[in-house]
Amino acid sequence: QVQLVESGGGLVQAGASLKLSCSVSGGTVSDYAMGWVRQAPGREREFVASITRSGDNRHYFDAVKGRFTISRDSAKNTVYLQMNSLKLEDSAVYYCAASVHGTVVFTSAGPVFDWWGQGTQVTVSS
Repeated sequence: QVQLVESGGGLVQAGASLKLSCSVSGGTVSDYAMGWVRQAPGREREFVASITRSGDNRHYFDAVKGRFTISRDSAKNTVYLQMNSLKLEDSAVYYCAASVHGTVVFTSAGPVFDWWGQGTQVTVSS
């Protein structure tokens, strides 16, 4: 059973940076396509970023392109989300997720993942 544990969330001012971590157990991070999804109060879950199993390709939600970077460290079995130039609208609970497929599959309902973490809160204040 794959388990994902996020950390690194917090309260920051607009323009600041945060780095989220997702520790993976029960599996190896390089065996999965990994991603980050966020959910703000009253809104549906929203894809943020993903990295393919090979690590060669990354995909980003348009609103975070150029500000967020997804990466992974196979030695630490951890996936990261570096968030720079944070905006008020980035406030949400951020979830780490893993897919058995080599790349994240998207359907009309959104990205498909097989395992999810419990989430970490990111709050951006003015």
